[in-house]
This record gives sequence, C-alpha cells and structure tokens, in this order.
Amino acid sequence: MMDQDQLLGEPAMPQAGSHTVPEQRTPEPVPVPAPTGVPPRADERRATRLRVDARRNLESVLRAAREVFGELGYDAPMEEVARRAGVGVGTVYRRFPSKEVLVQRIAAEEVAWLTARAREALYGSAGPWEALAGYLATAVGTGAGRLLPPEAFGYAEELARVPEQRPSPDGYGYDHPSTEEQPGSPSGAPHADPRLLLQLLAALVARAAAAGELRPGITVSEIVLVLTAAVPPAIGRAVEPPGAGADPGERLLRILLDGLRAA
Repeated sequence: MMDQDQLLGEPAMPQAGSHTVPEQRTPEPVPVPAPTGVPPRADERRATRLRVDARRNLESVLRAAREVFGELGYDAPMEEVARRAGVGVGTVYRRFPSKEVLVQRIAAEEVAWLTARAREALYGSAGPWEALAGYLATAVGTGAGRLLPPEAFGYAEELARVPEQRPSPDGYGYDHPSTEEQPGSPSGAPHADPRLLLQLLAALVARAAAAGELRPGITVSEIVLVLTAAVPPAIGRAVEPPGAGADPGERLLRILLDGLRAA
C-alpha cells in the first residue's frame, strides 16, 4: 500500500481488504412492535419473519448488484447478480421488475454517495490539490466512480465545453436535490441528480486550477474518466499474481494523479 507521499500529499488509498464499492447503504431496521405482554399469534410471527427475510434478501441483492455492476458494468446479466446474492433470479425480479429499475437504484445511491463526498471535499479544510486528489482516492478506492450513470459523461462534456455557464459553487443550491427517497423513485432509491455531482467536481477542478496545482487544460471530463477508469484495489488484487508488488489499482491511480497535477 502506498503511503501519503506516494499520492503526492493526498489521503492514502483505503487499506487492503476494503470493499470494491462504497460502504453499504444500511436500510432502516424492520420495525418491531413494542411488547404488550400478549404473546404474538403464529400468523404475526410468520409475517414478521417474512419481512425480515425480505429485507435480508434486498440487502443481499443490492450488495451483489454493486459488486457485479462495478466489476462488469451495467451490461452485466441479472443472473450474475442473483448468483452472487445467493438467491434465485426470480427473487431479484420480484423486487426489481426490470434490470433498468435495479440499475437506476444503484446509480442513484452511488451518485448520492459521491455527491456527499464531493461536498465534504469542497468545503473541507484541505488545500485545493489535496481536496481533489483525496476525493479521487476515496471514490476510486471504493469503486463508486465505476457506478456513475451513463448520462454523467454527457453532462461532464457540456460543462467542459461551456464553462462560462457553470454556476458558482455557493450559488448552485447544494441542499437540493434531496438524497431522501422521493415519490416515484425506483424501489426506494434516493433522488440524486448527477448534474449536482458534476457541478461540485467542476468547482474542485476550478479551485485547483486557480491555485496553479492542476495541469492546464484539465476539465471535469478528465476527472470523470479517472473515476470510471481506475481499478478498485480489491479487483486489482484479484487479478495480480502473488508477489507482484504494489496493487495495480494503486499504481494506476498514482499515474493518473501524476498526469493531473501541474509539474
């Protein structure tokens, strides 16, 4: 594992054994009725058990979907998601009637997670380069960047082509959209707009460029490429022969960061 100096001053990559996806979204616990002194009927116990089983299956499916889509992309088959979740494919389809619904759920959660981390980086105490590089190390190390929805690339290109139309960070309204569940959202997914994420990333890029710490010509489009191209450490360890040295994902991130930083 490379140290902080190897990452040019930004926070170190997540330690070995970290997940290839952001920390798992923890669903709300299944509510348990307060004790009343009256033993529950058999049908009530069965209903509670079914709710717990359904919640456990949902958690398994979402965890497996993040892993599969993060490794293989959103074209990966639902059968592979079911296999890794340890459930039948019918169970997956009962909760998510189509693959598109599952993809929307995963993409929305990852956009919300990446947006929260970008906001922390932008308004935190780290310097311009350290904030940007630290954000990239976190997003790459967890594999979240590989789960960006396809439309994020188009938004990034728009920002890169017309930077003068980019709102200022303080004027964009970061309290909206909410990351809480919205009516009509796919199967409980938070409402997350990738354009908000890209606005935050563009602000991080602009700040690093204004400080003279970013290579000329770097735009938010290149940052999105870094997020989606870099290999999470756990995936790199899986394909690297034993004793091969530094993790390939870490080596790639160091190369990419060297390419972004001003000489």
